Amino acid sequence: MLRQALRRFGQKLVRRPTLKEPVAKDDPQRSLNTLDLVARVVGRTVGIGVYILAGEVARNQAGPSIVICFLVAGLSSVLAGLCYAEVSARVPHSDSTYLYSFVTIGELWAFITGWTLILSHVGDKAIVARACILAFDNLRGNKISQTLRESISPHVPRVLTEYVDIFVVGLVFLLIEFRNLRYVWSFPVTKMATLVKLLVLSFVIISGFIKGDLHNWKLTEEDYAMAGLNDTSSLGPLGSGGFVPFGFEGILRGTATCFYAFIGFSSIFEKVEEARNPQHSIPMGIVISLFICFLVYFGVSAALTLMVPYYKLRHGSTLPQALLHIGWDPAYYFLAFAFLCIVSARLLGFMFPIRRVLHGMGQDGLLFPVLEGIRSRPFILIMTTVILSIITAIMAVFFGLTDLLDLRSVGSLIPHSLVATSILILRYQPEAKEGENESEVLEENGHIVERLTLQGLLFPGSPTPTPLSGRVVHVCSALLALLLILLCLVLAQWPVLLSGDPVWISVVVVLLVLITGLTGVIWRQPQSSSPLYFKVPALPLLPLLSIFMNVCLMVQMTAATWALFAVWMLIGFAIYFAYGIQYSLVSNSA
Repeated sequence: MLRQALRRFGQKLVRRPTLKEPVAKDDPQRSLNTLDLVARVVGRTVGIGVYILAGEVARNQAGPSIVICFLVAGLSSVLAGLCYAEVSARVPHSDSTYLYSFVTIGELWAFITGWTLILSHVGDKAIVARACILAFDNLRGNKISQTLRESISPHVPRVLTEYVDIFVVGLVFLLIEFRNLRYVWSFPVTKMATLVKLLVLSFVIISGFIKGDLHNWKLTEEDYAMAGLNDTSSLGPLGSGGFVPFGFEGILRGTATCFYAFIGFSSIFEKVEEARNPQHSIPMGIVISLFICFLVYFGVSAALTLMVPYYKLRHGSTLPQALLHIGWDPAYYFLAFAFLCIVSARLLGFMFPIRRVLHGMGQDGLLFPVLEGIRSRPFILIMTTVILSIITAIMAVFFGLTDLLDLRSVGSLIPHSLVATSILILRYQPEAKEGENESEVLEENGHIVERLTLQGLLFPGSPTPTPLSGRVVHVCSALLALLLILLCLVLAQWPVLLSGDPVWISVVVVLLVLITGLTGVIWRQPQSSSPLYFKVPALPLLPLLSIFMNVCLMVQMTAATWALFAVWMLIGFAIYFAYGIQYSLVSNSA
């Protein structure tokens, strides 16, 4: 009885819905080409991050080696993007990662993905609000703020000029009311805005290579002493100088934060049903857009650290400050204005991505059904907007920018890892005929008695996936995920490993042997031959590499980030196991 109860409980956690037919390939709704998709991704990805990340990471975490951080973070995003491309081929619907997880790996993981995405989107707006605060703080002491204060102070209350921070946070509440403005933006306007943004950043890159000094990548203690910094024998937070002043640990920590710069690529999957040729445009759009974003981030961070010594970078609008540092005052004014415009624009459409996730989870019964009306009932939308806006304002005031960036990155790294895991599992599952569900596949193959043997594990007798081979991959994938987490936690103690401690080295060797063996077992299993317009190459290595890189970045996050995330997930699990697991739409339709 207990075994059957546990089995039924486990089956509830992996229930999957059946989707309606996608938009036909010749439907007029499919009007977007590869250029449109690239413009969308680049426009969503290259934004506020390029203004705040470079200074934040270079000053406190990586120094000039921030260019390496962007390279590694970009590679991790490419691996995740390829996995997403195959999922979009299997689930050709325009939606978020929540739907992909629900359809591919089941209900519990879909809830985890959706609940994480809600926190991730709220944290994203908190980052924008925090960036506004930092930008205004930097403007307080320069000529623009002085001129504005002298001209408007006699006409406005003193509190408006002394406590700008609070009013900037209040700006969130004002601008979210214009959320519908984004719907009137056509793709020609989007492409034009993206082009202007790239031209402005190209100017910054060219300026950096013209006015930059390569010596800023080779700073020494003498340079710190000449700059008037005290205690140069123990530089402390300044690092040790050179191109990698904070060492390998600084590169790892900086890479985890820089991952925020590339999370916008998933917006391409909101337009799958509008792409003319998704089998070509989706993978190409991902690769091209991420390559463009990497070049921009690489160029801007290199230019910034060449123009200004990393220890002189300030929080907030570092790019305008860099132009002021080299004496280009007119360019400073222009870039400061552009920065504030981009930051303000990011506040528009505050509820759109969250509304998509809340509507889907409410419609599926995983959250309270009242949320299903968030699209059609103004009162529900207003109340949800106010509650989430209050949370956003609180996070912007009480959390540092680095903590918010890490929280946003965790909110993307976990869904990326789940998508990679789903690719690893689905490719080795038995094929279902049209109109046939998973239980019918198992019934149909029930008359075939399969026994697990060592020879059958390494040399399967069937050229096509069977229920047994599918279960083998399921188990091996779960064990691999656990082993990769353990390996990343051990590798995080790399100073101990470099010291030659035999115990830690033995643990790493054992983990690597187990990971290699399980990977070999998965590799030997027969793959599905179902035709897809895109498949991840080099299975199972590429999804496993994506999971490994994602977990490596996650273990670099601060304890405060994980504490906040743990509290949010505990609230989510309480809702799911008390309500969602009983009233799920999949459960009621079963």
